[in-house]
Amino acid sequence: MEESPEVRPSGNFDENHSVFFSARQAIRRHATGGNILIAATVLALIVANIPGINDLYFDFWTQEVRLQIGDFNLFSHDGHAMDLLAFINDALMAVFFFTIGLEIKREVLVGELSSFKQALLPIVGAVGGMAVPVLVFYLLSRGTDYANGAAIPMATDIAFSLGVLAMLGKRVPVSLKIFLTTLAVVDDIGGIIVIAAFYSGHIETMLLIYAAAGLAVLLLGSAMHIKSKVFYLTIGGVVWFLFLNSGVHSTIAGVLVAFCVPATPVFAPKKYIQAIRRSISHFRGEDDELLDRRTILNREQLNWLKQVESASDKVISPLQDLEDSLHPVVNFFIVPLFAFANAGIFLLNMNPADIFEGISLAIILGLLVGKFVGIFSFSWLAVKLGLAPMPAHSNWKMMASVSMLGGIGFTVSLFIATLSFSASASPAMAALLDHAKLGIVVGSLLSGIIAYIWLHFTLPKGEAPDAADED
Repeated sequence: MEESPEVRPSGNFDENHSVFFSARQAIRRHATGGNILIAATVLALIVANIPGINDLYFDFWTQEVRLQIGDFNLFSHDGHAMDLLAFINDALMAVFFFTIGLEIKREVLVGELSSFKQALLPIVGAVGGMAVPVLVFYLLSRGTDYANGAAIPMATDIAFSLGVLAMLGKRVPVSLKIFLTTLAVVDDIGGIIVIAAFYSGHIETMLLIYAAAGLAVLLLGSAMHIKSKVFYLTIGGVVWFLFLNSGVHSTIAGVLVAFCVPATPVFAPKKYIQAIRRSISHFRGEDDELLDRRTILNREQLNWLKQVESASDKVISPLQDLEDSLHPVVNFFIVPLFAFANAGIFLLNMNPADIFEGISLAIILGLLVGKFVGIFSFSWLAVKLGLAPMPAHSNWKMMASVSMLGGIGFTVSLFIATLSFSASASPAMAALLDHAKLGIVVGSLLSGIIAYIWLHFTLPKGEAPDAADED
């Protein structure tokens, strides 16, 4: 008789862990955004292969983008106006990386990365999930003209992967969702470091010095308790422009600016409660009937409620406010637009065998095999050596399927591919980029399908014991 899989109810990843509201919101937002991302990717592949329409699709991204005052164009690089594709990849994706920076800072301060014990397992898993895919790609690409794309399969797409978990509903333990989310955040940190270290061009030192001065002003503003979001976004925009033209990739500016945004509110919660009580105390019991009948407040009542509104604004930190405000824009517009612009691959002139050779095969194996082996083996070692506990209510079959889910690279993988191979450099580079994109799409798709089937058969049939924590 077969033994039932060992499920660890406690002694767990997060002993009686209570999920933070912000973590629950992030999981829901990313899961929903993943569905739109999938739709944008499929649409791009369809449009890019319809004769007549595909020419319009590819030409559309070459249109120039300008925000110009006199001779100065904000959306320019080395004196040349950006085309629409460069605007998406260098400007809008800087906003994407800005939100990643905000998320990383929040996670370090109050989230999963704030506790070394809770964070260690996903950190170790993420390290394995970055190192092994790079090694797999390197072994398959030594001596080739695409060897510098080794970082492409190292990323995990949080929106796509959580979107797959969302399809399984409350059968998935919340602790596993948090493990995957934290792992993806650490992956993002690794991706940011790689972009900063290996994808910079000729460095303009003076522009970097000016950018550093801008960051110093932001840090000074944070130290002086300046809470204006306009202050951080305006100076952050200047820092972005300086990075864009300095030779260091502009998306790094988004992360650095995010780290300067203050995480403390103007009002401490106690002061906030006191402010609300003072304002509410002006309303007397005998006003209830009057207020119930009236639709227009008098001036005094309006002022009292405005004080409540103002206090509510001041108890939310600029970091959390910006993160909450930008996530819908990023998840439902910027990332799907990036996918739609970059995932369009003309397949009609490709040999189907190309998928199983060259850079496409290296990326597919990096995502499908490298991510799985790296995440699972490093996590297994961490648990077996007693460095970190298992996620609550999970077993090794579940961990294996989630490790496979980490092979959905997509957004950051596509981004690194566009940095590795410039389509405008030569027809050979353009062909390499198309084959890299094909490998990313196929590898991510296979990882997602296999992980979904695996999870379907390994998860308990009913709700996970900690499913109530999501409500």
